[in-house]
Amino acid sequence: MTLRVAVQMDPLQSIKIAGDSSFALMLSAQARGHELYYYDVKSLAWKAGRVTAEGAPVTVQRVEGDHYRMGEVRKIDLGSDMDVVLMRQDPPFDLGYITGTHLLERLEGETLVVNDPRSVRNAPEKVYVLDYARFMPPTLITRSAADVRAFQHELGETAVVVKPLHGNGGKAVFKVEADGGNLSALAELFGQVWPEPFMVQPFLPEVAEGDKRIVLVDGVVAGAINRKPGEGEFRSNLAVGGYAEKCDLTAREQEICEVLGPELKKRGLIFVGIDVIGGKWLTEINVTSPTGIVAIDKFNGTDTPGMIWDAIDARL
Repeated sequence: MTLRVAVQMDPLQSIKIAGDSSFALMLSAQARGHELYYYDVKSLAWKAGRVTAEGAPVTVQRVEGDHYRMGEVRKIDLGSDMDVVLMRQDPPFDLGYITGTHLLERLEGETLVVNDPRSVRNAPEKVYVLDYARFMPPTLITRSAADVRAFQHELGETAVVVKPLHGNGGKAVFKVEADGGNLSALAELFGQVWPEPFMVQPFLPEVAEGDKRIVLVDGVVAGAINRKPGEGEFRSNLAVGGYAEKCDLTAREQEICEVLGPELKKRGLIFVGIDVIGGKWLTEINVTSPTGIVAIDKFNGTDTPGMIWDAIDARL
């Protein structure tokens, strides 16, 4: 079955094709004979019950610097003109992002949106994970430096990690030592930059051994990579200099996936990446624009984009 696929993502010219998951999905779709269209979320519009975007047909190829060809931009009706919309732009998970999910939600019954926009809106990565607190390290969400100090005391005067509640890619993640020397200034900074509270967790020394990204496709484990921090870093995100290595799942990680899988499938979250530290601590459930499938397939010889398109076909 040939599908018409609209991809809502960041500008194509800015992506790094060697490891970009959206690009891998586009290549896989094209290999199956699907028609691809690109549009920017900022062009989404609604009129008289129809959701439209300014989109263009696109073809892709794995050639650095010459990786796409785009046709003429025109207004496309995402309901009548498309079969699938891939919602793949990166956060921030702000009002613009949330409004996009509200508009795409109106395609229900006409066009399949992946991941389901209602579920994406209701499952921000560092908030949805609270539903599974039994698998998490001790966690605090607050705006208060005093709360953080009390939390550190409860943990035994240990270092903690402070991060934006709706951040991504390891950006603005800070380690605060046990003495809390710069905590007040950091809390002030967070309060000025972000309207939401921030998340605090104990610094887990196990992160030096890696932060595992496990990808689930329609609730089933597709594969995993272990992301290790680069030299002089405690953050393991690939976007901030971390590197990937092949890995297997621990019994605890398998348990986490077995618990999460059915609920992810039920919510229409077809492509999900979860993060686990130390083989046991669940830290995030990534549903907005998960990454990691290129590295997973490189190590395992698998075809995760193909699995995702199989899951989409099954839902259609």
